[in-house]
Amino acid sequence: MTERQYRTYTDEFKKEALRLLQTSGKSAQQLERDLGITKGMLVKWRDRYQLQQTSSGETHLAPSDLEAAQREIRRLEKELREVTEEREILKKVVSIFSKSQP
Repeated sequence: MTERQYRTYTDEFKKEALRLLQTSGKSAQQLERDLGITKGMLVKWRDRYQLQQTSSGETHLAPSDLEAAQREIRRLEKELREVTEEREILKKVVSIFSKSQP
């Protein structure tokens, strides 16, 4: 079986594509055709990133509010699993030590 090679795009390319989407007035599909990127990719970038300007006037890619919230949810779910597991272990330990007392 052959392994698929996916195209990767630089952050600079993504920034420029998102800037064009905001300012050109063209649809996402039209820009995707013009830029030669995969269908639906520009919409995914728009949902995943937001353009932020620094104090020096430069723009950079930052996770969108939705993407940042989803990352925080994943982190909290992982932490909850760990704490729940630790609690279950402690319950077993307390049960074992309480049984061994005469």
